[in-house]
Amino acid sequence: MYSRLLRTKPVGSMAHSSDDLTELAEGSAVGLAKVLTTVDLVSLGVGSCVGTGMYVVAGLVAKAMAGPGVILSFIIAAVASILSGVCYAEFGVRVPKTTGSAYTYSYVTVGEFVAFFIGWNLILEYLIGTAAGASALSNMFDSLANHSITLKLWVKDTYPDLLALFIALLVTVIIALGVRNTVGFNNVLNMVNLVVWVFIIIAGLFFVSVNNWEGGRFMPYGWSGVMQGAATCFYAFIGFDIIATTGEEAKNPNTSIPYAITASLVTCLTAYVSVSVILTLMVPYNLIDGSAPLMEMFAVHGFLWGKYTVAVGSIAGLTVSLLGSLFPMPRVIYAMARDGLLFRFLSHVTALTHTPTVACVVSGSLAAVLALLVSLRDLIEMMSIGTLLAYTLVSVCVLLLRYQPDDQTDTHQFDSEHQDMDCLKHEDAKDNQILTDNDESSSYHAGRTEGEGDDSDFHAGHASLLKRLLGGHYYTLRLRLGMPDASARPTPATGRIVTRCTLLLFFVSFLLWSTIIFGVEQGTGVGAVFSGLMATMMAGSLAKLLIMIIQQPESTRSLPYMAPCVPFVPAAAILVNSYLMLKLSPLTWARFTIWCLIGELKHS
Repeated sequence: MYSRLLRTKPVGSMAHSSDDLTELAEGSAVGLAKVLTTVDLVSLGVGSCVGTGMYVVAGLVAKAMAGPGVILSFIIAAVASILSGVCYAEFGVRVPKTTGSAYTYSYVTVGEFVAFFIGWNLILEYLIGTAAGASALSNMFDSLANHSITLKLWVKDTYPDLLALFIALLVTVIIALGVRNTVGFNNVLNMVNLVVWVFIIIAGLFFVSVNNWEGGRFMPYGWSGVMQGAATCFYAFIGFDIIATTGEEAKNPNTSIPYAITASLVTCLTAYVSVSVILTLMVPYNLIDGSAPLMEMFAVHGFLWGKYTVAVGSIAGLTVSLLGSLFPMPRVIYAMARDGLLFRFLSHVTALTHTPTVACVVSGSLAAVLALLVSLRDLIEMMSIGTLLAYTLVSVCVLLLRYQPDDQTDTHQFDSEHQDMDCLKHEDAKDNQILTDNDESSSYHAGRTEGEGDDSDFHAGHASLLKRLLGGHYYTLRLRLGMPDASARPTPATGRIVTRCTLLLFFVSFLLWSTIIFGVEQGTGVGAVFSGLMATMMAGSLAKLLIMIIQQPESTRSLPYMAPCVPFVPAAAILVNSYLMLKLSPLTWARFTIWCLIGELKHS
């Protein structure tokens, strides 16, 4: 049982051939269609994020938390998102031709139990996101129709929401028809959103007033409000992981996935900042409408044509966000079912559309029922914990793989045809031969890489950046920190040290933020002082763990894309994500616990 929980899986056992075919129960070989270009992936990433962020979050944060300082909140949130984004991008290169996103990445690195745990929670996260998107669209249509839709349906309360049920089922049908149709529909809606975005910026310039930023009104709530707003704005960037679920459908995942993740985050940041500038210059922050800020900012100035133009964009944006929640869900289910962790029939791929149709119909129907019965407010309160946990685990996995010896990265093998594995197999093949398909191996260096003895390539190339920044102090710093020589290579012993340090870093991060949030911020008197001392000690422990990690030699394996400044970037991502998880409501944690217990019953 212990070996079963911790066994890991090489990509070779996930993709049965270079064409990523899936063996079905009927004996036919049908795979997902490899049709997605880099532009398609960027469009999916932008669409899954920008709808709610631009049309809802910007006004909400500006009004209640940060004022015009929402601009800074979005920038800070973007930096925090990029920390996780670069870790996803590296894994998109390490494990390029698989579906399942963080589930697959965890299975390759830390084992079956954690992978199931992540995949199971991602499924619920996407379920809630899809239901919330359908409910938001229902509310938007009803609002534009002066609530006549609700009255005609003879529904006294807003729930059951029959319109949300219909919207969710309609989008499910679109996605089930195939990835080409889905991406085409997504691209059209994104073009509409782009046109409306440009319209907002150009038309808004005629109504701006710099007075709205003067007299201390740029940061009316101070830096505290900006940071509180940044925590909320972070959720406007959640969704780029949809790109990581398309590995089997991308034409060139090695290069497309990391580029698309970075490009989508930068595009979203540009949209959020530009819209926030126009919004806060057009309307004083305290007069911003909390429910439809971009629509009402034109109505305030009597420009009703602009209001309805923005309404078209908001419908397009929310629809794309709904697609972004539903699109990855059947792919995670498909990956888990193919590995035997969910019912096998869910891995069926339809020959006509080359999509996991059964998983799509089942998951879409469940989301539709959820949208029918649960209010939008309750759905929003339950979101994000699964995604944040996935972001954290991907950062942990990057740390682990960077410091493992090349011939140990895939030491533990798993044969998907045998369910009674009692032992773990040792593979002599190099890491670059295991974690990439054979037809891609020519793009990597085997064994000793060219120039590996050159100190400028030390620690995946970011040492050269440090040398430029620190000058002559660079070598002194290396000696004082005990960093290894450039010729040093990781061993199983050094890999185990990093594994222990990384796991401790993961748990200490949660303990640190728990102490700060519940002890320092909410405590009083002696209790708050004691909590402050404990937090200081834990912060010192984190610094010590990071020093111990950088004292170990890194793998010399070269990849087309590698996260910079390891271990600091993954460690920062772990800290940010753990803080945001602990700031979620008790209802979210209760839902998370119950869902995990249900999943454990299924897994066991």
